[in-house]
Amino acid sequence: MTPSEAGAYAGRGIHKTAVEAIARRIFDGTYEEGDILGLPQLMADLDVSQTVLREAIKVLTAKGLLDARQKRGTFVRPRDDWNLLDPDVLRWKLASGAPHDFFADLFELRRAVEPASAALAAVRRTDEDLAALDAALAAMAAYDNDPVLVVRADASFHLALLRASGNRFFSQLHRVIIPALIERDRTVHSRPHDDPLPEHTAVVERIRDGDPDGAHEAMLRLLDMSMRDHP
Repeated sequence: MTPSEAGAYAGRGIHKTAVEAIARRIFDGTYEEGDILGLPQLMADLDVSQTVLREAIKVLTAKGLLDARQKRGTFVRPRDDWNLLDPDVLRWKLASGAPHDFFADLFELRRAVEPASAALAAVRRTDEDLAALDAALAAMAAYDNDPVLVVRADASFHLALLRASGNRFFSQLHRVIIPALIERDRTVHSRPHDDPLPEHTAVVERIRDGDPDGAHEAMLRLLDMSMRDHP
């Protein structure tokens, strides 16, 4: 998966439309926690069959957003139960206007994972990993005047970093880190900010040198700069 693939729910046709429409109502507050979904009215509103609606509800139930109980019906689960590690749930949350503390939590996740990933990459990186990191740096330098392309290049860098760790769990966290990073970068690169290229380059050089402690510290400095640009 590339950063540009952090798009809409992967279903097709009317099924996808139903999933997206119900999710949007949950995240925009139309349906609050604990609210019961009136299924006949929802079928009419969305102009879908009972079968399509049932399948859409199954998808959203698997993502922790809905549940169903006898004598109660289908209802919205508490926010603490929503699976924020699911790419669609995270995307819907970001699109709805996540509060500052949400991004603060994501930054803490990045600060825990990415320096450790950099340290592991210094020990485990392959030639292909270094090539991917170098390509991301080159793109960041080439597109520094184009906010859209530099955001894409930055996302590619962090994706390559997680994969270079050689840890399958760290690598999978790109599904959470990359969409949040893209959303943050859109804000940062739309206004004056520190040049991020030197700090990114320092991380890659420490990885290239096989210096895990140096890579860890360089990644911490990069993240600290990131926090200053987007407090």
